[in-house]
Amino acid sequence: MTAPGRPFLFLDVDGPLLPFGTGTPAREPLTNSGNPLLTRLDPTVGARLLALACDLVWATTWQHEANDTIAPRLGLPRLPMVSWPEDDDAPAPRGLHWKTRRLTEWAGRRPFVWLDDEIGAPDRNWVEAAHPAPALLHRVDPAKGLTEADFEVVREWLGLRSA
Repeated sequence: MTAPGRPFLFLDVDGPLLPFGTGTPAREPLTNSGNPLLTRLDPTVGARLLALACDLVWATTWQHEANDTIAPRLGLPRLPMVSWPEDDDAPAPRGLHWKTRRLTEWAGRRPFVWLDDEIGAPDRNWVEAAHPAPALLHRVDPAKGLTEADFEVVREWLGLRSA
């Protein structure tokens, strides 16, 4: 049996990188893009993501705009991106997030971390039953975005995979 490879880290934008909280401090945008939400990006997050022992992948409805708009502001290279099917006729089990099955398919047999603000118990249960490798589905508080506590959970989980 071959090694499953480095884990993927599936990264959502809205909520984890662009927090929704009213107390989120505005930062100076690197360029004026006309999108006021971009001032909520924490420019230190990019280096912290790159320091993780995993392969980063966009898992967001921002699609290509994540590479064009978000990545440069965070100091990230262009990342692979999960594409979402136009029409998914397969009914999802009750409570399952619409991204869950696609991310599991995309990961193949590799372990993965999924950082999103909409993850729930049905997603964790479904991935545990359907995915052949370990997975960490970590819900990020959308009012705060990614915090050091979130990074600590991910680093610990990744450390267990490499031990």
